Amino acid sequence: MTWAAAGALLRRFWWTVPMIGLLAALHFTRTTVADRTATLRTERAAWTAEIAKAEQLRLDAEKRFASQQAAALTTYADRLAAREPIILRSTETVRTYAQTDAGRAACLPADRVRGIDALDAELFTGDPARSRGGDQAMSANGSPPAS
Repeated sequence: MTWAAAGALLRRFWWTVPMIGLLAALHFTRTTVADRTATLRTERAAWTAEIAKAEQLRLDAEKRFASQQAAALTTYADRLAAREPIILRSTETVRTYAQTDAGRAACLPADRVRGIDALDAELFTGDPARSRGGDQAMSANGSPPAS
């Protein structure tokens, strides 16, 4: 084949050169896209596993918090129940309770109560709010109010 024949063939089939270049580029692009797709799938699988792990940790923390909260509420309710005062409704119940060890400490005899009142009176002798005469009884035959 001479140079003239090769030039004639090239002029006639010039479009094959860019087509071969485009096919080569398509082949390299497909392999590159396949590699990147595989990489993205691997990363997506890893992230999905991490998200599932984080979700499980969050659910475990919520369960643990719910059980701790229930235990704390139970403990708080038990402490409140232990601090509830004993409400005595009858005189006989008071006498029976006063005979127990706990009742002897809680039920004060009348002279102890009067002793507390006397102590209060001693403590507040210099109090100007109490010295205004508010503790004194009113007379029954006072003057009628002005009309």
